Amino acid sequence: MSDIRTTIDELINANSVVLFMKGNKQMPQCGFSARAIEALMSTGVDFETVDVLSNPAIRQGIKDYSNWPTIPQLYINQEFIGGSDILTQMHASGELHEALGITFEPPKPPAITMTDAFVKAITIAMENAQGGGLPRLQISPRFEYGFGMSAESSGDFKVESNGLTILVDPSTAGRAEGMTLDFSDGPQGGIVIDNPNEPLSVHRLDATTYKAMRDQDMPHRLFDVRTAEEWNKAKIEGAELLDDAAFRALEDLPKDTVMVFMCHHGIRSMQAANQLVQKGYRNVYNLEGGIDAWSVYADPTVPRY
Repeated sequence: MSDIRTTIDELINANSVVLFMKGNKQMPQCGFSARAIEALMSTGVDFETVDVLSNPAIRQGIKDYSNWPTIPQLYINQEFIGGSDILTQMHASGELHEALGITFEPPKPPAITMTDAFVKAITIAMENAQGGGLPRLQISPRFEYGFGMSAESSGDFKVESNGLTILVDPSTAGRAEGMTLDFSDGPQGGIVIDNPNEPLSVHRLDATTYKAMRDQDMPHRLFDVRTAEEWNKAKIEGAELLDDAAFRALEDLPKDTVMVFMCHHGIRSMQAANQLVQKGYRNVYNLEGGIDAWSVYADPTVPRY
């Protein structure tokens, strides 16, 4: 036990903010650890995590060390703060920010635009739902979106737009400010989100939506990252086949150029699109499902292979 206690001492003393948890910040392995990670990430502070699942001795040792029976456990500046419930409460009240030495700004109801198509789709879903409740929007610190029906909880904001009211919890509110919720019909349709708070990333574009984009003559350039052999088997009209030299030349385009990347199934093109986003390009799209999805959902005259 003394060796484990020494190890825990070293971990706590080496890191101003450290969370003992199940999993890690990229992949929490339980709901309580995920809630703790969300609260910490929303503050913007740097912190370290210790995965107790990978070391059973630390898993039991940290409980004995703090005299606290559950995981996760948070330490700030060598002081034990508490577990998931305490961390969540402190985050909502601003006490967590104070402990971290950062300014706390109380959340306020976000302004959200809901289109006619979105309101219609959600209204139909509400009529068919069992158990009652209101629609709830949730946005994680990584801008992962959740939307479903639930009962109102203490602290929730009721946000109304276009005759529809949805629930937004305080931790989501800031990430939802100014966003637009829309709905797209079709086999690959669903909720369409436009969120100005979201970090630059590749926009996902399904074949049906891309066809509509082409039908409306929306200015863009379509880049095909497949091989020349694949190009000879099937292609989309107007696409530009990219070799290494042509790909490097893309960096000379204006940062607001609308670019759509495609390949066979959308995997290689996502990798290529990510490289452009990392260079600061703002309007980068990946054709989900690639030319195969295009053949199925948009233009059956394009051969599948």
